[in-house]
Amino acid sequence: MARKVTDGLVRNKERTKANLISALGRILKDDGFSGLSISRVADVAKVDRRLIYDYFGSLDGLVKEYLNSNDYWKISPDEIDDIVQTSKDDSGKTLAYSVLENQFDSLIRNEEMRRIITWGLSEKLPILKELDLKREDMGNRVLSEVFDRHFENSDKNFRAMYAILMGGVYYLTLHAKMQENPFCGIDLQEPPGQEEIKKALKQFIDLAYS
Repeated sequence: MARKVTDGLVRNKERTKANLISALGRILKDDGFSGLSISRVADVAKVDRRLIYDYFGSLDGLVKEYLNSNDYWKISPDEIDDIVQTSKDDSGKTLAYSVLENQFDSLIRNEEMRRIITWGLSEKLPILKELDLKREDMGNRVLSEVFDRHFENSDKNFRAMYAILMGGVYYLTLHAKMQENPFCGIDLQEPPGQEEIKKALKQFIDLAYS
């Protein structure tokens, strides 16, 4: 049976979209957000710049698609109920650590993700604020359903404690890769140093639940 022309067009469109998203990522990794422009992305992807408008509407639309596909926080709203249900066995203790571990590993290994975080801290752009609020909304749902219930009669403010831990992960990973210096004598460039930080994160979660 002959292949449908429409099938080929759809596949070509998806390949081109993926190519444009990948090109944006390469620019972000090499030059940071200051290197982004319609013409630059089109040149790196080796396609007509008009395709960016056709497929994404604008550079912002392409950036939004890139951010959504590369964000380390990949939990979708549809998964929240399952996560809440699974976490009830240990009141969210395993989840609390696994989120921190995943955040740490994603940022320490992925230059693009670190660029995104740096971009979000240095530029007040609606598209970055939208991504941040998306993370916050999903995180808040999990905090409300799992952690708030466990700590409601405790004198520990788990949200504040967790905010400090997550903020620490942000800073340590960015510092490690941008300054390439030890922090408190721990070399996060090397696996042993990284494991020490993750071990400490687990200890903090254990203390919170003790």
